This record gives sequence, structure tokens and C-alpha cells, in this order.
Amino acid sequence: QVQLVESGGGSVQAGGSLRLSCATSGSTCDTHYMLVWFRQSPGKEREGVAAIHNGYAWTYYADSVKGRFTISTDNAKNTLYLQMNSLKPEDTAMYYCAASACGRTASSRVWALASTTYDYWGQGTQVTVSS
Repeated sequence: QVQLVESGGGSVQAGGSLRLSCATSGSTCDTHYMLVWFRQSPGKEREGVAAIHNGYAWTYYADSVKGRFTISTDNAKNTLYLQMNSLKPEDTAMYYCAASACGRTASSRVWALASTTYDYWGQGTQVTVSS
């Protein structure tokens, strides 16, 4: 069973930076797959923030974070990252990482950032940005 554990959340003032990490374990996948960051704040739908394929290395970003957030992986450490710069109060949310089944890829940003594309989820880490 694949397990994902997020860390790195916290409180920061607007304009600041945070780096989220997602440690993955338990995967028996011998091919590549997709990883993603979602976020959800109270009363709002879950939003796909950034996605990456750990073999083809493509990335997709939501318009709301493009140019401010960077998704990356360290395959040797089985860790996914989200570097968040120029944070805004509207970035406040619970952030979740997720992984797809083995061998899956996405042909568009819509599919890459859709929650239904992913099979394994972490418990989340809270990010709070104050103005």
C-alpha cells in the first residue's frame, strides 16, 4: 500500500515562502507515475495546484499559482516538493499530495489536476498566510 506523508506547512506572512514535502513509501511500481499537490480551504472545492510526472518530467500548474509555485521530485529520496513563493492570503488551505497508479500519465492539464486521476492520498498539511 502506497503511503504519502506531507510536511512543511505552517504560518507565514503574505509575500513569504514555504516548501512543502511529501514522502512516499510502499510503492512497488517499476514504472513511472504522476504526483500532484491539491489544496482545499473551508467551503471551497478541492483545487489541483501542481502536477508532475516523475518519468517524463512534465509539469502542470493552476493559473492561480503559475509563476509563484514550483513542483519537483527527488526520485532517489522518493519525495515530492512544492516550493511556494510570494504567498498570498488566498493560498491559505490544507495542502494534500497524491499519487496515481503505476504507468498512468495525463494528456492535458485538466486531467493532470483532476482529483479523480489519483489513487493514493496523504493526510494533508496546513498552510496559513496572513496579510
